[in-house]
Amino acid sequence: MKVRTRFWLLLALLGALAPIGWFVARAQESAVPSGPDPHEIPIPAIKTPMGKLPGVNELPVRRDLPDVLVMNDGKKVTTAAQWEKRREEMKRILAYYAVGQMPPAPGNVKGKELKSEMALDGAVRYRLVHLTFGPSERLALDIGIFTPAQGGPFPAIILQGGTPPGGAVLPRLPQGPNQGKGQDVLLLVGSGPSAVPPVSDTAGATASTRPTGRGFPAPTAESMAKQRADLFQRGYALVIFNPNDCAEDTTLRNEDGSWAFRNTRFYPAYPGYDWGILAGWAWGASRVADYLVTDPAIDKTKLIITGASRNGKSSMVAAAFDERLMGAPVVTGGGGIGAYRFAGPRKSETLDIMEKKYPNWFSPNLHEFWGQREKLPFDEHWFLALAAPRPFIALEGMTDTISLPDAVEHSFQGARPAYALFGAQDQLGVNYANHGHAFTAEDWTAMMDFFDKTARGKKVDRTFDRFPTEKELDEAAAAAATGRGSMPPPKK
Repeated sequence: MKVRTRFWLLLALLGALAPIGWFVARAQESAVPSGPDPHEIPIPAIKTPMGKLPGVNELPVRRDLPDVLVMNDGKKVTTAAQWEKRREEMKRILAYYAVGQMPPAPGNVKGKELKSEMALDGAVRYRLVHLTFGPSERLALDIGIFTPAQGGPFPAIILQGGTPPGGAVLPRLPQGPNQGKGQDVLLLVGSGPSAVPPVSDTAGATASTRPTGRGFPAPTAESMAKQRADLFQRGYALVIFNPNDCAEDTTLRNEDGSWAFRNTRFYPAYPGYDWGILAGWAWGASRVADYLVTDPAIDKTKLIITGASRNGKSSMVAAAFDERLMGAPVVTGGGGIGAYRFAGPRKSETLDIMEKKYPNWFSPNLHEFWGQREKLPFDEHWFLALAAPRPFIALEGMTDTISLPDAVEHSFQGARPAYALFGAQDQLGVNYANHGHAFTAEDWTAMMDFFDKTARGKKVDRTFDRFPTEKELDEAAAAAATGRGSMPPPKK
């Protein structure tokens, strides 16, 4: 009897301790680093013309989004003239902390037509143009230009998608040794796997299906024109370039800890700038714009920059820094449209995740804000505000878990005052389509509808201001999980 009594007492004691152990285990599982790993191998600093701005330990906590209409000295912006000064302040802060300082426009972009052909039974003209620019004109970029054969000039959609048909396919650096594995890429330096074979990405592929470069045929002018025939029927031109021809998307590092992407493409020509990869792609888009404003077939007042995922982020950056560009980024995820301060719920990407996996995309000064996002002197709504009053639309997916609609909506709320300053509230739009992390036909249609309405003055019977509710997101996620596809997008 005594043995049996002790046995039950022991079980009772274990039962009482079990919840404590469970809570400890759960706490350990849910714990996240409060900052960068102390074992990270630092990136050598680059001395830039901008000099030093306050570091994370010198900045105050700001739990709310920094106001786009309050100058650094605290004055409220109430006029367009004040906004121009505020824009310069914001661009300087974003360059320093968010994307890195870009070199100035080279001012010497030239284009040479290498090839011209007709597609779609003569309905579309395709031209391959080789751009040269930069110091001693030693930088280059191939772009493909599709235009309807009749009429013009045409509004142009600039797509960061892949090597244009007939363009030079450049060799690629290897990926970093732990790139794409969810690991801290700053813990390692040196070589990774073999280099990606020099085979063109399929330009215009969706974010979820873009090939890796292995086993996919290079696109032809005819195949690309057929894929995007709807653009030409609606009177748009399509311009394509490969962002990896501007900055190679790799976390590979040199033995001294510096990024290997700085050894190639545009970077050796500008050693005194700390621009990350997103800024390199955005700067490349501006060089494309430099040429397009001289092309008689293109309406230079209607240049639209787009791309999906990481190319969506760089589209957002380009539209913010280049006043000639209208923005149409697609499924941008972390470091994109959604405000850092509100990201994280529903498995969405955060600043910490981006700085762990892809710090090469951003300014080196962003890394110290890992775990301290409330000290950011900016947030992602600044990029949207800098596009004001130009048309700008964010194209999102109902089941794209890496992008949190609430964070996107906060960015829109934070940017709207800049648009309201110009009475241009309807120029800032959003659209949620029936997909996850992808760039689909629904997005292309929404994009053209939006710019038909805002930039071309056409009558379009749809609005671009609706965000999904929590219930709609739950229903869409459940439908996708059970194989029934996405739920309908939020009602207009």
